[in-house]
Order: sequence, then C-alpha cells, then structure tokens
Amino acid sequence: MKDVEKTTTRESVIKIQNLRKSFGNLNVLENINFDVYKGDVVCLIGSSGSGKSTLLRCINLLEKPNSGKILVNDNNVLETKDINKFRSKVGMVFQSFNLFNNMTVLENCTISQKLVIGRTTGEAEEIAMRFLEKVGMKDFAKVSSTTLSGGQKQRVAIARALCMSPEVLLFDEPTSALDPEMVQEVLNVMKDLAKEGLTMIVVTHEMGFARDVANHVVFMDKGVIAEEGSPEDIFTNPKNERTQAFLSRVLNG
Repeated sequence: MKDVEKTTTRESVIKIQNLRKSFGNLNVLENINFDVYKGDVVCLIGSSGSGKSTLLRCINLLEKPNSGKILVNDNNVLETKDINKFRSKVGMVFQSFNLFNNMTVLENCTISQKLVIGRTTGEAEEIAMRFLEKVGMKDFAKVSSTTLSGGQKQRVAIARALCMSPEVLLFDEPTSALDPEMVQEVLNVMKDLAKEGLTMIVVTHEMGFARDVANHVVFMDKGVIAEEGSPEDIFTNPKNERTQAFLSRVLNG
C-alpha cells in the first residue's frame, strides 16, 4: 500500500460534489462526494452495476451528469470547451482497449499527440517509443495492433494515454477483458505507475491490487458511496454491512 498521508497541505486534483446521474427513470449515481489528491491511487470497488464505470465516464465527460460538480484543479469540468484537450490531461484506459485497428502500435500512440497537442511527428514518435519501452512494448512499435494479445493491447493503450502527459489517469476495469495469464502483466505496469506518483482512479475487481497498491478505496453500492477509507480500513475492518457482504462474497468466492 502506498504511504500517503491525508494532510491539509496536500494538493487536491479532483473534487466531486453532489454528483447525480440517471438514465431515464434509473438513478445510476446519487449524491457522490469525494476528493482525489495528487499522487493518490483511488480504487473504486463494488458489484457490477453499482455505478463505478459511469462515475469514471462522467469524470472524463463521456457521460454528462444530471447535476453536481466535477472540479479538476478547481475548474468545473462540465464547463469545458475543448473536450479533447481536457481528455489529454484526464486520460482514460478502457477495458476494451479502444485501439485503432488500421494503425500500427506506434501510430496508435502518436496520432492524438499530433492532432490534439500539436507535436511534430518526430516529437510524437520519440515520446511514444519512450512509453512503449516503459510498458515493455517497444519491439512491437511497427506491427499492426490487430496482431497483439489482449495484455499487449492493454499495455499499448496505457502507453498511448501516458504519451499525452496526463495529470490523472482513469482505468475502467483494465483487466476484465483479459485472459487470467495476461492480467498480471497489466497490473505490474499499473503498480510501476503508482510507485512513480501518477494520480490514478481505478475501477477494478482485482481486490489484491486494491489492497496492496491503492491508498484510498471507495466501495460503491446501488449508485452511492456506501463506504470509503484506507485499504486497511476497508479490507480489515469494514463498517458497512453491504461492504462486509461484498468482500466476503468476493474474497471467499
């Protein structure tokens, strides 16, 4: 577990205030409030359908909340004019990779740099190669993304997001579409990023990762935050009955 102390001097990166999201008559998020500080690794856990992924999609402006505020560096995200530029700073890694199948690995990692940030091809390729090396995918730079395994695709997706120099990286169940033997290679990359101090919000069913890498765990249930705290608080001494039942089912199942 990362040793990050909550003090008044810590720099708040994201503030979520009274957030609500519904689809028709279905309330998916209700009265969501929590802060994310610089260097935090926040893990969102809970059963499928509890609102975790919708919360991430709201932060990244893939979904528009019905009410409430999302502040990133004290700026209201919902008033963002340039969404692409915003997403370069608040990046997202999807469970389904979302790579461009008609491009090579290198091209996947350079296109947004050139179109959104305005880097030259040379600059973009140099940065892309640096991050592909970081995730162990440098030797695959010239191959088509369609030839990669799931674990390799996800590592490329992480490199692509890092190329944009994000302040925060959102992970939406990044290992859920992977075969079991590929899960660890992706988790290892994420652990390294956590050690380097990258601010991360991770929706995950990997309880070992949440327990060992996160410094803050948020348990969501039926669209609300039922309980939150340090990994030790949540995994060793959960107070909420729903948290207890969820962890008992997941850890013992």
